[in-house]
Amino acid sequence: MVNTYTNFSLLKYNTFGMDVQAARFVEYESVEELKHILSSFAPEDLFLQIGGGSNLLFTDNFPGTVLHSCIKGREVVEEDEESVYLRVGAGEVWDDLVAYCVENGWGGVENLSLIPGEVGASAVQNIGAYGVEAKDLITKVETIEIATCNERSFSVEECAYAYRKSIFKEEWKGQYIVTYVTYRLSKKPIFHLDYGNMKAELEKRGGEVTLSTIRNVVIAIRQAKLPDPTIQGNAGSFFMNPVIDRSLYEGLLEEYPDMPHYDVDESHVKIPAAWMIDQCGWKGHSLGRAGVHDKQALVLVNRGGATGSEIIMLSQAVRQSVKDKFGIDIHPEVNFI
Repeated sequence: MVNTYTNFSLLKYNTFGMDVQAARFVEYESVEELKHILSSFAPEDLFLQIGGGSNLLFTDNFPGTVLHSCIKGREVVEEDEESVYLRVGAGEVWDDLVAYCVENGWGGVENLSLIPGEVGASAVQNIGAYGVEAKDLITKVETIEIATCNERSFSVEECAYAYRKSIFKEEWKGQYIVTYVTYRLSKKPIFHLDYGNMKAELEKRGGEVTLSTIRNVVIAIRQAKLPDPTIQGNAGSFFMNPVIDRSLYEGLLEEYPDMPHYDVDESHVKIPAAWMIDQCGWKGHSLGRAGVHDKQALVLVNRGGATGSEIIMLSQAVRQSVKDKFGIDIHPEVNFI
């Protein structure tokens, strides 16, 4: 069923807690309903597809139509001795899917526990955490082409995934809406424990390594360092971790011998943006009603009543500080609307 609302508050549909409105808000529950909605738009009509709003920063009211998927469902479409292929509706809550897989003993997504948002966004953003990315699990992405209302499926190779990137964010931005995503999950999980302090946290809990214990550890770590958006508005990690030339990293090591890094390949390393922001003295500090979280410098927060413009001003100041101190550009992971 299609539900349509006018002058609709988006307060509950963006985790930054921006009290803005959409001129029109439309929810749909099926591919056919989405096709019908898209076919009714004129070329000049302004519209925006959103999920849980966990990667958006609204700077003002949205003067067009906001679309929200309520396409649900989880279906095993293929299975063998090693793997389960699970087709999931774009409107499913991501963490509900993770819990479902863990309960069924299917490995692969446990490190991605408690990431906010919906399944459709996982395929667009290539969400990732603790050494795992969505691209490691996705086998197919089903979409509707906005211009033609035709259905089109993409293989994982066609999605051109990279760190927090996909073809849906780059070359084909605004051209497709995700309807279903198929993931390959493992019946014989290979655990990824080398990222962050996961091993130490597991040891504190007895050292048993299972899908459930990993999920519980990831949830505990995230809750300890990330603010609850229902209490303090935020979009999780605001900046992407920059990938830089190894030569630049080795040069910086002379001045910052404790600079952490993760190897990407022989020529490149990834530097934690949170570490650099902390070194610049931003952790826990604010500009007006926008602030840097006191436990995780990668997170910008709405301290109460902040506007989107105030969050952007803070992000620009943080970026400039990091550039001045380290000569490294950091870029927002959040989309400005």
